[in-house]
Amino acid sequence: MTRPPGKPPVRHAPFQVERQSFRRRRLIDAACALPLLGWVLWWLPLLWRGADAPVPASLVLVYIFGIWLGLALAAARLVRLLGRARNVSPLPEGEDP
Repeated sequence: MTRPPGKPPVRHAPFQVERQSFRRRRLIDAACALPLLGWVLWWLPLLWRGADAPVPASLVLVYIFGIWLGLALAAARLVRLLGRARNVSPLPEGEDP
């Protein structure tokens, strides 16, 4: 099959995705899901109203700030992992590790 002059050759997509790019995409997915997880965990104390004994406000505040701290630490970890994944250069085509 010939191609018209001036057109680049057609490249087929690889059957397998490189490990680093796959891992980086999963880290980006986790970073996008983190706010949703935080939102769900933040609103969880509203479900505690059905308990027989009322939950003290001090425990609810400790829970909410614990979630806030956990989200901040998880976001910092994801940023660090994403920075590491970006700095890894892919091997030139045809070279084995």
